[in-house]
Amino acid sequence: MMQPMDKPAHPSQRARSATRSQEGSQRRTRTRLDTESRRAQLVELGTRVFAEKSYDEASVDEIAALAGISKGLLYHYFPTKRDLYLACLQAVAEELLARADLSDAPLPPLERLRAGIDAYLAFAAEHARAYLALMRGGVGSDREIVAYCESVRDRFVSRILTAPTSPLASVELPPLFRVVLRGWVGFAEAAAIDWLARGAPDRAAVRDAIVQMAIHAFQVGGAAKLFTR
Repeated sequence: MMQPMDKPAHPSQRARSATRSQEGSQRRTRTRLDTESRRAQLVELGTRVFAEKSYDEASVDEIAALAGISKGLLYHYFPTKRDLYLACLQAVAEELLARADLSDAPLPPLERLRAGIDAYLAFAAEHARAYLALMRGGVGSDREIVAYCESVRDRFVSRILTAPTSPLASVELPPLFRVVLRGWVGFAEAAAIDWLARGAPDRAAVRDAIVQMAIHAFQVGGAAKLFTR
C-alpha cells in the first residue's frame, strides 16, 4: 500500500524556516567580545586588510565580514574608515617602537644601537606595506595622520637622547645635535623604504650603513666617543 505523500510546506513557512536557520547560524558563528577585545580584533583585521590593499581599495564591509559583525556595529567602534585606519597605524607604530626598543639590553651602547636597527629593519620587512603607510604619512595630506607619524619619529629621537641607559642622557649636548639626529632618523627611514622596494642588498648591509651614519651624526654633535668607547 502506498504511503501518503507529505504535504508541501507553504512558501511563507519555508521562508520563515530559512530565516530562523540563517539567524541561528549567525548566532553560532558570531562571538561576543567585550569592547576592548572587539576594538583590538578590528584593528588587527584592519591592519591586515590595509597591508594588502591601498586605503581606497580597502573596504569596511570586508573588515566587518572578517570580524563576523555588521558594518553598523563596526561603525559603533570606529565612526569612519579613516578612524579605523588611524587606529591601525597607531598599532603598527607602537609595535615598531616596542620591537626596536633595546634600551634595557645588557649590551655596549653601539651594539645596542646595532641590535635596535636590526630589529627595526626586521619589523619593516615583516610588515612592509603597513610600515610604508606609516612612514609615508598615511592618507594623502591628512594633517592628523601626518602629525601622528611625526610624533613617532620624535619618540625615536627622544629615546636615543633620554633613555636611562643611553650614554647621551647624562651629558649636555648642543642644540645642533638634535637637528642632526632627527636628520639621521629620516635617513634610516629612506634607506629602509628603498631597501624594501629593491629587495637588496641584504639586511645586515643596510643595518651597518645606518649605524655608520649614526656614528657620523654623533661626531657632528661631539658624542661619538660615548657610543664607540
